[in-house]
Amino acid sequence: MSIRPIVIYGEPVLHRRAAEVTTIDDEIRTLVADMYETNDAAHGVGLAAPQIGVGLRIFVYDYPDHQDDAPHRGVLINPRLTLSKISGAAPDPDEMSEGCLSVPGLDFPLQRADYARVQGLDIDGNEVDFEAHDWFARVMQHEYAHLDGKLYVDMLDAKWGKRWKKQQKREGFNKPGQTWMPGVDPDPFGH
Repeated sequence: MSIRPIVIYGEPVLHRRAAEVTTIDDEIRTLVADMYETNDAAHGVGLAAPQIGVGLRIFVYDYPDHQDDAPHRGVLINPRLTLSKISGAAPDPDEMSEGCLSVPGLDFPLQRADYARVQGLDIDGNEVDFEAHDWFARVMQHEYAHLDGKLYVDMLDAKWGKRWKKQQKREGFNKPGQTWMPGVDPDPFGH
């Protein structure tokens, strides 16, 4: 197992649909172990394979604060999400702000569904099927979006999108080739 660098917004792999996993073998098991270790070192609640430069439909999560009937820590391979309707209301910056390990140090509010049914495979190829509510549903949607080549900042409303574009330019996040190394580089979120 090893910690891998996290790629930043401008990296092309983050903006492409990730490929389905066709075989869960030792290479995939090693990748998942590295993802857990990287997520832990980054103090993340989730990490998608594209965030470490691997274009596969896999994400790990570690969210002990949820009350749903699902593991607090897990992996989803080739996941599928079914969502409740998203409210049309403007996102509340105090209640709905998200961050992302691939957009280090920034957070913006985003309206999301408060329910998700999550299905996919675990590391042993067994079917996984559970419901997620509230912030746990938000985590599932955030990581799943990475697998479709979307980051949360790509989905902001006009007001927050404009602020993101200014920050993106200021931070230089639109350029490929940038990474940060959890456990080595300063923690961009101050954990």
